[in-house]
Amino acid sequence: MGKLGASATSMPGTWLRWRESLSRSVGDMTESRPVGDNGRYGLADLLPLLAFVRRFWPLAIGVAAVVGPTLYGVATQNWTTEQGAHGPIVLATALWLFWRRWGEVRSLAHPGDTRLAALAYLVVAPLYMVARIINVIEVEGFMMYGLLLITAYWLIGWQPLRAMWFPVFYMLFIFPPPDTVVAMVTQPLKIGISQTAIDLLHGLGYPIAGSGVMIIIGQYQLLIAAACAGLNSLISLSAIGLFYVYIRHNANWRYALLLMLAIVPVAILANFIRVLALILITHYLGDEAAQGFLHTFSGITMFLFSVLGIFAVDALASPLRRRLARGGGGR
Repeated sequence: MGKLGASATSMPGTWLRWRESLSRSVGDMTESRPVGDNGRYGLADLLPLLAFVRRFWPLAIGVAAVVGPTLYGVATQNWTTEQGAHGPIVLATALWLFWRRWGEVRSLAHPGDTRLAALAYLVVAPLYMVARIINVIEVEGFMMYGLLLITAYWLIGWQPLRAMWFPVFYMLFIFPPPDTVVAMVTQPLKIGISQTAIDLLHGLGYPIAGSGVMIIIGQYQLLIAAACAGLNSLISLSAIGLFYVYIRHNANWRYALLLMLAIVPVAILANFIRVLALILITHYLGDEAAQGFLHTFSGITMFLFSVLGIFAVDALASPLRRRLARGGGGR
């Protein structure tokens, strides 16, 4: 009985020592230079991470068991579509940002509150399992990410996560938005773009009419879908634009916020031009031309011009950025 009591008493101490060792190993992963000797990342920079995985392989297996199936589902169900094509790029750049920032914030690492982490697990884990069972990939992805963040909090605490707020937020773009959010955002956007295009072309003398997202021009009838209305490009452009703003203007948060707000009107304007082009292609070349190669090509061209539009806004607003910098608009 005495031995059992001594063993039970020693278990919390052993657990705490293992956790502290784990936290120190997490902090030591970037103890060396965050980049290679030539200022670039290389395979040698992954050696501390591989050593960590070998030492704490049960934790690595547990994380892989949660992340692997969900990420595979996101990749096969969302990344293969136009709406989620930006996912792999966001994942790669987000991981790079985490590794880049971790070398700067590792000194802030301190294990989080175990009770708070356990409570968060009790809330998020059941939601993840239910979403996994019924195959609701939108909810499953976000719940999986929540479990990862809880684990990170338990290992390194709140301060490093707060310092890495942008990679934490940016990673959310790899997951598909919930259908309710898609419907809520898409419907007014589709109606607004459709009605504006109808009014403009009608004023120019084209035989066009419509109601809602239905457009009739000549003998053809068009239905403006979410892709044509710009929801897909709006999400992709927001992700790429946010990455560009963070990398280029992280030191000036006011200017960065202004540039982020410019992403939405640029995307809407580009998609309005795309809808106009598709209507005119249908009118002059027929429905088959508008639904074939030219439809895809217009989407690619529109996205390219949207990205260039963000760069143009940045260039035109450079005097404002310099003025904000002189006025103390930095971090």
